Amino acid sequence: MTEAIAIASDHGGFAFKEELKQVIADLGFEVLDLGPANTDAVDYPDFGYAMAHVIKDGRATRGVLVCGSGIGISIAANRFAHIRAALVHDALTARLSRQHNDANVLCLGGRTTGIDVAKDCLQVFLTTPADTAERHTRRVDKLSNPA
Repeated sequence: MTEAIAIASDHGGFAFKEELKQVIADLGFEVLDLGPANTDAVDYPDFGYAMAHVIKDGRATRGVLVCGSGIGISIAANRFAHIRAALVHDALTARLSRQHNDANVLCLGGRTTGIDVAKDCLQVFLTTPADTAERHTRRVDKLSNPA
C-alpha cells in the first residue's frame, strides 16, 4: 500500500496546495486533499484541525499545510499532541524538522515563500528520515507528553 500524504490550505495557500499535490504524487505517495476546493475565503484552523484528525485516524502518515504566512495553520495543527507541525522556510529547515524533530506536518507560507523553494522543502521533508538517536527521540517524546 502506498503511503498517503494529506495536504490542506486556506484560501491564501490554495495555489501552492494545487502545485504541491503534483510533487507528492511524483515522489510516489498517495495524495489526500483535505481542501479547500477553491480560493473562497475559509478559516485556516478548520484545515489544521482536519489534518490532525486524518493523521490520528491513520488515513495519512504525514501532511502539508499552507496558509498565507504558514503561521496560523501551524499553530492550529500543533494544538494536538500527536502533531509536530514545522513551519519551514528553506530546504535546510525542512531537513532539520524531520531529522531532529520527527515533524509529521510541513507548514509553508503561500505568500512568504517562493513556489520553487516550497517544492524543494516538500521534497526534502518527504525523503528525509527522522534521526533515531536517543537525544532526539527523548526530546520528541517530550513534545507529546509535557511534564
